[in-house]
Amino acid sequence: MTAENVDVVVIGLGPGGEALATRLGKAGLSVVGVDARLVGGECPYYACIPTKMMVRAADALAEARRASQLAGSAQIQPDWAPVVARVRDEATADWNDQAAIDRLEAVGVRFVRGFGKITDTDEVTVATSDGDKVFRTRKGIVLNPGTDPAIPPIDGLADTPLWTNREAVPATAVPSSLIVLGGGPVGCEFAQVFSRFGAKVTIVQSPDRLLAGDEPESSELLRQVFERENIRVVTGVRATKVDYDGAFHVSAGNEVLSADQLLVATGRTRDLAALGVKAVGIPDDGKFITVDDRMRAADKVWAIGDIAGTGAFTHMSMYHADIAAADILGEDGPRAQYHAVPHATFTDPEVASVGLTQAEAEQQGVKVRTALTKLPESSRGFIHKLGNDGLIKLVEDADRGVLVGASVVGPGAGEILGALVVAVHAQVPTTTLKGMILAYPTFHRAIGAALAEL
Repeated sequence: MTAENVDVVVIGLGPGGEALATRLGKAGLSVVGVDARLVGGECPYYACIPTKMMVRAADALAEARRASQLAGSAQIQPDWAPVVARVRDEATADWNDQAAIDRLEAVGVRFVRGFGKITDTDEVTVATSDGDKVFRTRKGIVLNPGTDPAIPPIDGLADTPLWTNREAVPATAVPSSLIVLGGGPVGCEFAQVFSRFGAKVTIVQSPDRLLAGDEPESSELLRQVFERENIRVVTGVRATKVDYDGAFHVSAGNEVLSADQLLVATGRTRDLAALGVKAVGIPDDGKFITVDDRMRAADKVWAIGDIAGTGAFTHMSMYHADIAAADILGEDGPRAQYHAVPHATFTDPEVASVGLTQAEAEQQGVKVRTALTKLPESSRGFIHKLGNDGLIKLVEDADRGVLVGASVVGPGAGEILGALVVAVHAQVPTTTLKGMILAYPTFHRAIGAALAEL
């Protein structure tokens, strides 16, 4: 088979791969972008964008239900149909990626639909519906394969019509009852959305709290909100068996939970061996690929996004793409650093954080000083009243006098976090932060109250 010579092959066109291929194409390189799935990756079709449309709809219901205690009477009748239509038409174009392909081709990137695999140094073979295509690269290969939903090895689970995010997002009806396996960001967001649209929801979480990667105070506050909304939260137990007879029956701890639908949100998985990374000297038996601060994984091989193991976030993949593209183009671009990585979970209240948690900082030997303030006790929280659940927690390196982490829970927490991302990223002295003028009355003004406690 004759190989075609190109400058770069990008395997996987999620947000980072698409952005990187676009930049290289605009720079005049000969680029081939390869993906067997939808161009754009999980984010625009099954994750970030459609799920936040679902969240927005669920939040509108919750806010309308608060009206009777703030502004008069209101009658609310949930309707899933507008959500279905918006996800289908506005977010995903009915799960059609032609517009994304057109954007790539407009800047000179060639798109090949198929599974890409490294088959030799500087060589990628793509298995397509029309047979294999082989490309030899002059400058290198970029790996951005993304991930798939992980299905845990629970007895009986794999043989059931379970949902992952890929089935939940296109769902045309709300189940009357739902069990969610996994209390991380994905599980928590879906649980609240379907609950607010009328499903009786139970979350089963094997760690001892929801959002186990966030601060315990954040997890506990969210649990209280969920239980107030009649979402049952079962933590510290593992599901050991699943039976299906038209309904799902999940054995967890000392009880059997039953529901019409089961949603699995227990993490993501990837197959390094299927990428053929051994051909370029990269081990294929791990979960991630080790990269340097320019995203180099091997000679003339770069790895970006989830596979790099520094955070499974769209914004991380885009960050990696900028760094790798600059390196490929021979530019003196930025080097990767991860001391101020932010993330947000779009529950109501939102849960957002940046940098280290208190436990992570202590594990690293940091002399920790913390402060915590509750949003309901702030001026804006008092005014907001219903739906004002929240907190701000700061983690300071007491020896250096700078924040190494911060968490915000509350309305618009992801937006409030922006100021704290700057503080942690730029290592602004807390003495300087204490001198800021913060607008009144705002939720972010509570940052000042938390700083005053340090």
